[in-house]
Amino acid sequence: MGVERRNLFKAAAAATLVTTAAPEVAHAAPAKFDQDDPRFAIAVLPDTQYLFDADSSDPAPLKETFSYLLEQRAEDNIAFLTHLGDVTEHGTEQEIVLAGQTFTKIDGKLPYSVLAGNHDIDGSKDDQRGDSPYLRVFGPERQSKSKTFLGTSKDGYNSAHLITAAGKKWLILALDWRISDSGIAWAKSIMNQHQNPTVVTTHDLAYADDAGKAYLSGNGQRLWDNLIKDNDQIFLTLNGHYWPPGRTTLKNAKGNDVHVHITNYQDRYYGGAGMIRLYRFDLGRNRIDVETFAPWFLARDPEKRTPLESETIELTGDVDRFSLEFDFDARFPEPKPAPRPAAQVVDRHTAAYWRFDQAGQSVADGATVRDLSGKGNHLTVRRLANSTAETLTVSEEHHVGAPAHASLRFDGGKGPDRGAILQTAGNAPLNSAKFLDGYTIEAFVKLPEPFVGDHSWMGILSWEGRAGDAGKHSGWSDLEPTCSLNISGERFLQYVLYSEVGDHNPTHWSHALPTGVWQHLAVVNDGKRSLVYVNGSKIARNPTQPAQGIATVGRPFTLGATSFDLKYGQGFYGWIGDVRITARALRPAQFLPGGHYR
Repeated sequence: MGVERRNLFKAAAAATLVTTAAPEVAHAAPAKFDQDDPRFAIAVLPDTQYLFDADSSDPAPLKETFSYLLEQRAEDNIAFLTHLGDVTEHGTEQEIVLAGQTFTKIDGKLPYSVLAGNHDIDGSKDDQRGDSPYLRVFGPERQSKSKTFLGTSKDGYNSAHLITAAGKKWLILALDWRISDSGIAWAKSIMNQHQNPTVVTTHDLAYADDAGKAYLSGNGQRLWDNLIKDNDQIFLTLNGHYWPPGRTTLKNAKGNDVHVHITNYQDRYYGGAGMIRLYRFDLGRNRIDVETFAPWFLARDPEKRTPLESETIELTGDVDRFSLEFDFDARFPEPKPAPRPAAQVVDRHTAAYWRFDQAGQSVADGATVRDLSGKGNHLTVRRLANSTAETLTVSEEHHVGAPAHASLRFDGGKGPDRGAILQTAGNAPLNSAKFLDGYTIEAFVKLPEPFVGDHSWMGILSWEGRAGDAGKHSGWSDLEPTCSLNISGERFLQYVLYSEVGDHNPTHWSHALPTGVWQHLAVVNDGKRSLVYVNGSKIARNPTQPAQGIATVGRPFTLGATSFDLKYGQGFYGWIGDVRITARALRPAQFLPGGHYR
C-alpha cells in the first residue's frame, strides 16, 4: 500500500461511535516518543487561517488533529509538529487568542514551532515590525517552555528548535514571512552553533504549477541565495501560502540535493480541515515517506461521512503522497567511533576473544593471533593447499561497531580448493568446552562485492571433530563437525550444532546475506535452545529443538573454514573481524556493537 496507512485505517475503524457532528471525543493519554528509534515522523501543519476567521471561526478540526497527533505519537513516533504560517485570517487579537487557546492542547505534550504568515501580522513589513497579537501569543515566552527550544531572533519572529530523533540531533528553523537581513544573520549563527541536519520552514518560499512542479518565489529566491544555497546542512524546506501543493529538488553550492516542498490545503473543503502531512523518516531504509490526511474527517463514522468529507480524508496525488530516497549517512556522516580496547569487551565470562589490530600482527604460516580473554586460546595461522600469501592478509576494513578497526581478508575458494585457517593449539581449553549453561558466539563478517566464484558451504568457524566420534548420529553425516557456522550457495547463514546433552542436531538458517556490507553475526544459547541473530535481529528459521551444550571432542577450534572427516577443502571468502565467545547467553545490547542494538 506504499507509505504506511495502518494508522489511518486503524483510527477510522475506531471512530465508529463518533457522530457526524463530531463532538469532543474522549482521547487517550499522550504516548511516549522514542528518540532512539531509527524511524520517526515530523508532522507539518499548513495554513489554518480559514479555521480562525472572525465570527466564522471553528477550531474543532484543529483540535481533532492535535488529539490524533497525541494519540498516535508512540505509534508513529512523532518527534515534532511545525506550522507553516497563516495561523489566522486577519491576525486580530480575537483570532490569535482563539488559535492560542487551541494550541494549549499540545503545549508541553508535543514539541512544535509556529511562524508568522502574511495574514497573522502586517504583511507589508519584515520581522522588524515590532509588537503584535501574534508575537504576544506565539512569541518567545510561549515557545521557551518547550524542551526543544533553542531561541528566537531578537525581534522574536524567527525561532529555532533542536530535536533528538533516530539517535541524532535535527535542527528546525521556523522563519518569518519576510525575514530581514538581521534575521538571516541570526539563522546563520544558529546553524554555526548547531551543525546538524536542518529543515527550514517558512511561509513563502516556493509556488507550484498545475503539474505540481515547484519554483522559488521572490522571497524564496532571496532566502535561497542568502541562506539555503551555501549551508549544506539544509536538506529540506517546507512552506505554505501558495496552492496547489508541489515539490522540486534543487542543487546547493556543494551539489547536494535540497528538497523544496509546498504544503497548503486551505483551498480544499472546510479550509483544509486541519489537514496534516506526516514526513516519516526511516534511517534504516534511507527513505522519507510522506502522506497527507485530515484527522477530523478520519474520526467520523464512515457510514455518516458526507461526500466532501470522504474525498478529503486522504490525498494521494504525486505531490501529497510520495517517497524520497535519502542516504542519511552519506549526506550527514557521523564521527566514527574510536577503537575500543579489549578490556572493555572482555569479562570473567569471556571464553575467547580474537582481534586483528595488534601491532605487527603477522598472518604468515605459523604466526600467532593471541586470545585476549586471558584464557590461552591462541590461534595459529595455516594456509591450505593451493594457497599463496594473498590468500590471507590483514585489512583495515571493519564494521563500524567493531571494537578493533581491523580484520582478516580471506581469499578462499574452489577449483582448486584453497584457503587459510586459524586454529587453537591441541591443549587449548576451548577445544573441550561444553558450555552446558549457555554461550554466545559472535563474529563480524563481510562478503565481497562482487561475489565472484562458487563459494557454497564455506565455513566461517567451527569446532573440528566428527559428530559420530561424539556419539551423535541424528544429523546429515557422522563425518561433519559437531558445531559450525557456514554460508550456503545462496549466501544463507547456516548454524549446525550437535548438542552435548541428547542426540540433537538443530540447524538454523538465515536470509541471504548481502554482499559488500559488514554483518554482525551472533549465536546465543541459554542452555536450552539456540537463537541466531544477524545485526541484532533474530532470524526466522530458529528451530525449537533442544540444544544444551556443544558436543566438542577435544579437537581444535577453527576460524576460516569447516572440516569434513577432519579434512579441509575450500576456505572462507571475504572478511572476518573480531570474534568473541562468551560462556553465557547475552542480550543484543550486550553484543560487541554495544549501543547499536537494543
